[in-house]
Amino acid sequence: MEIIGYISSIIIGISLGLIGGGGSILTVPVLVYLFGVEPMMATAYSLFIVGTSSLVGAFPKYKQGLISLKTAIVFGIPSIIAVFATRKFIVPSIPTEVFQLGDFVVTKSILMMVLFAVLMVAASVSMIREKKNKTNGAEVEEQKFNYPMIIIEGLVVGVLTGLVGAGGGFLIIPALVMLSKLPMKMAVGTSLLIIAAKSLIGFMGDISTHASNMDWTLLLIVTALAIAGIFVGNALSKKIDGNKLKKGFGWFVLVMGLYIIINELFLKTGGGH
Repeated sequence: MEIIGYISSIIIGISLGLIGGGGSILTVPVLVYLFGVEPMMATAYSLFIVGTSSLVGAFPKYKQGLISLKTAIVFGIPSIIAVFATRKFIVPSIPTEVFQLGDFVVTKSILMMVLFAVLMVAASVSMIREKKNKTNGAEVEEQKFNYPMIIIEGLVVGVLTGLVGAGGGFLIIPALVMLSKLPMKMAVGTSLLIIAAKSLIGFMGDISTHASNMDWTLLLIVTALAIAGIFVGNALSKKIDGNKLKKGFGWFVLVMGLYIIINELFLKTGGGH
């Protein structure tokens, strides 16, 4: 299982390099199901892995002029505040047993995994659906910032990132294209920078709580493999049609999301009814 886990770690990076997102949606399931990491800890690890690999991935994009720093700041600040607050205050205050439906006890870890899976399904739908993207061409519209909407979206993405440890690239990229009129390639680069900043700062909110229990060896190996994957992904992105790839990846994420929901709610407990 661990070998499959290491291979999957490279795939996390490749998908981040290729489509600027999606990798984080795989990180938690890989850590939980292939490495046996407890779900709460997996969301903390995920923030570090995704944050570090996104930061590395953002450098070449910045050199190519594919990052809008102004957008990253406007979107990133509310997002970063929300992630840090969620990891520091909200996540630790969720009780171990959240609620009970008949004989079925919904624990904190089941809630986290199901919330995560629902997010995966939503992400996969946005990847599979064909979007007619007006800003995909070379022409760049004049940037108009819809500040209230960008700040609200930043806060929402921040809370979600804090809860489930996913970078939220699939939420950030459409928001950047629609709300700040960025061309697609620019949105991908800017998204990597935002994901890096908020994931790493969110992880800082965890260190005080989890530092003593962290398996740093596993964390650093998976991070290194994801970073290697990012370089492969960046190289491939010049040769592969991103839209076809995104669609295929979307179907894969959909299947994974549905599997997690079925596994957490029905298989683990021998039927949750």
